[in-house]
Amino acid sequence: MFSRLVAWLEAHEWVLWSLGGASLFMFVATLVAVPVVVVRIPADYFVRPERGTRLILQRHPVMGLVVLILKNLLGLVLLVAGIAMLVLPGQGLLTIVIALTLLNFPGKYHLERWVVSRPPVFRSINWIRRRRGVPELEPVTITGY
Repeated sequence: MFSRLVAWLEAHEWVLWSLGGASLFMFVATLVAVPVVVVRIPADYFVRPERGTRLILQRHPVMGLVVLILKNLLGLVLLVAGIAMLVLPGQGLLTIVIALTLLNFPGKYHLERWVVSRPPVFRSINWIRRRRGVPELEPVTITGY
């Protein structure tokens, strides 16, 4: 089976070049996007008991629904691509993490709080925020896990 895959890839070399280009693009996009997103997080975001309703859903319910559907579709596409990149060239784990931030699912806020409460993650986020002159995140304490 492996020899058939190798033969197919040799016949379709453009697939490898496309995957390599997509991997490079995702890497550069991540270097740009992560600091932008980290700086935009409110300092008290992870200490709130729960998130409030998004402003767009309050002001424009139909437009909010469209945005919600598109965001989840993009998250699903990135999740599938990230899983594929676990065995193909690319930033698989990073793509999966980005996909999970876009998807809506029960327990997502608690999962985000748990991840941010890990000391290396918390220190890294606050390092980026300090370099950009933004107040650090308030410390997250997780109970019941």
